[in-house]
This record gives sequence, C-alpha cells and structure tokens, in this order.
Amino acid sequence: MASILVAGTLPLQGFASQPAAAPATSRSPANRDGQHDFDFEIGNWKTHVSRLQHPLTGSTVWLEYDGTSVIRKIWNGRANLVELEVDGRAGHIELLSLRLYDPASRQWSLNVASSRGGGLGVPTVGGFKNGRGEFYDKETLDGRDILVRFVISKVTADVYRFEQAFSADGGKTWEVNWIATDTRIKGEASHAG
Repeated sequence: MASILVAGTLPLQGFASQPAAAPATSRSPANRDGQHDFDFEIGNWKTHVSRLQHPLTGSTVWLEYDGTSVIRKIWNGRANLVELEVDGRAGHIELLSLRLYDPASRQWSLNVASSRGGGLGVPTVGGFKNGRGEFYDKETLDGRDILVRFVISKVTADVYRFEQAFSADGGKTWEVNWIATDTRIKGEASHAG
C-alpha cells in the first residue's frame, strides 16, 4: 500500500505526534522525471499490516491487520490517492495518503491522514531509484525529535512491501514499526506505464 500507506504506504507517519520544525532534507533522486513512479500501484490491493505497538520503547509486541488498499491516479499520474482500510484484534485503521509529485525538485511528498485525526501529517519526501522508493521526514514522538524513513520495495510484479522506521539518534540506527504488504487483487491488471 501504502504510506501510512501505507501502503505507502502507512504512514504511517500519522502515528507520530506533532511535527518538528520542518521535514528533514531528503536524498535527491537522480535528475530523471519520476512523475509516473507510482503507476505500478494504481488499482486494488489486499493489504496485510504489522504495526509495532509502542515504537522506540523497546516493545516487541506487533499488532496484525488485514484489509484493502485502493489507489487512484490523479493529474495523469503526477499525484495519487491511497485509501487504506484494515482490521485486526487491536481495532480498525483507516488512512488516506495523498502523494504529490513536484516536477521542480523531481521528488514526491507522501501526505498521510488518519480517520482518527482531522488533518495531514508531516509529509515524507523523496523518490525512487532503481525501483526502490525512499522517503524521509522529521517529527516528534512523545516529545522528542525523531527521523522517519519510509521505504517502498517490489517483492514480485503483484506484491509490494511498505516499511516505516523511526530513528531517535539522527539516523544512526532505525527501528521498523510498520510493515504493509500489498498483493494485487486477482483480476486487476497492472497499470504501470
């Protein structure tokens, strides 16, 4: 999916609290036009989410959820909208991710909202290189500044992995706290261009 997807993906950053000053400067992708980097994901997906219950506390309790992600192309692929809806023993999660491509910087911003809140979280910013997407931002979690990394990787043509990790030490170490695996719903054709 999705940042919180989220799968995109999920993200995901919507689980951290108030944003710190400004998003961290992200790595700049090669000077290529990446406006269609998310075309592979347009369509309907089965989504499995594993979420670390209490990130950056030493917790090892993971919560499991299953549901769907629906991704729609906007502006001829220069933006897309992700709707993730999953359920598990710990409850129900609904996330919306608006992904926007900036042709000047040649980067994407992943903007996530949860149905539990009333606004968008801090955008993770980045792009794709060799089929792998990496996006970063800076937020606060429980009153301390953290870095957020969101990675999108292809497993097969019909399976993608979305992983969010937090770092409380400036990026020296990362703790994964969200893993979403999206599997294309049978009969859905890939929309990659």
